[in-house]
Amino acid sequence: MGEKKIDLCIIGGAGHVGLPFGVVCANSGIKTVLLDINKDALEKIKHGVFPFKERGGSEALKAALAKGTLSMTDSPDVIHDSSFVLIVIGTPVDEYLSPRSGDIIRIIDKYLDYFCDGQIVILRSTVYPGITEKVQHYFDKKNKKVRLSFCPERVTQGYAIEEIKKLPQIVSAFDPETLHKVTDLIQKTTSARVITTTPIEAELAKLYTNAWRYIRFAVANQFFVIAHEHGLDYNHIAQAMKENYPRNQDLPSPGFAAGPCLLKDTMQLAAFTNNHFQLGHAAMLVNEGLVNYLMSSLKRTFSHDLKEKTLGILGMAFKAGSDDHRDSLSYKLRKIADVECKQVFCTDVHIQNPAFVSVEHVLQNSDIIILATPHLEYQTVDPSQHPHITFIDLWSFWPNNA
Repeated sequence: MGEKKIDLCIIGGAGHVGLPFGVVCANSGIKTVLLDINKDALEKIKHGVFPFKERGGSEALKAALAKGTLSMTDSPDVIHDSSFVLIVIGTPVDEYLSPRSGDIIRIIDKYLDYFCDGQIVILRSTVYPGITEKVQHYFDKKNKKVRLSFCPERVTQGYAIEEIKKLPQIVSAFDPETLHKVTDLIQKTTSARVITTTPIEAELAKLYTNAWRYIRFAVANQFFVIAHEHGLDYNHIAQAMKENYPRNQDLPSPGFAAGPCLLKDTMQLAAFTNNHFQLGHAAMLVNEGLVNYLMSSLKRTFSHDLKEKTLGILGMAFKAGSDDHRDSLSYKLRKIADVECKQVFCTDVHIQNPAFVSVEHVLQNSDIIILATPHLEYQTVDPSQHPHITFIDLWSFWPNNA
């Protein structure tokens, strides 16, 4: 792939987006180097250990290392030696839920001297619409003959290695030659089709995807609240809606909809529409408001006695089976419960935190338990064996028990 010693350099290569993609690329015969400032993570990767949960991750990583096509470093010198440079720094939102687009430019400024003419830079993380073009103009302004591409990641966290290889990938660029070269690179990683678009189409496709998921979760949560307000069992209603009825099979269960992408990307889309994305804002109010609704319901149920109750929270990760706590609503729940309850205990089978306690401790010392994250391991908990505890299970994880 060109005259460079390295085919692909991934800036941010030790993270949730960069590492799985780098491993898949390396196992596909693409000579890949992971560039990251997280030396602890790089050391784990060097020894074949994924620094976070990823199904099949360690096995795939060890295979890539054995193949000799994967290396890692904290030195930016490798950027100069690479044909493609993939950047996984996305566009976060600030405390006002507005996109903070300067982060990518700051990263490019930091490494600007290492980029060289003829390289192709690929943006992989979600960005605000128009950022790819802005970055291209920035390189042009700095007299760097670098061409830009945006290829959004579109996998489920924790299953990235599996899905990269089988899901269609979106590739975009500003000129046919760049589009062709990036398509050839990406096609090596997947057995599925590579879909080509313009950069802004690809940027919007990614935001639309996450906003659509976020809105679907909000619909389920709103349905749950409506049923609960009328003293009805929502899960029984949902089961009646979905049983042998194909049109309703895509209705998700109610529960906390959070994490580092869904809300952020929905708010980016809202900003792009000058805050005229009413569905997105309504979804945010429903999903973010579910924690407040639960605590308000407990206050109504227990009245002033809630101040004398101990609350246990099962699961602090943002989703089941994950060890990622970023933007998890479990922490919002803990903050509110710290004010409303006598004491709060938190536990998670996948997250190591000295402030957390064991599941057994939660069961032995709680008056109320909220299943915040339905990790598979919690199936061993039987609410019927703890009649003194009030269990709250939005997910219908323990059918007929909570």
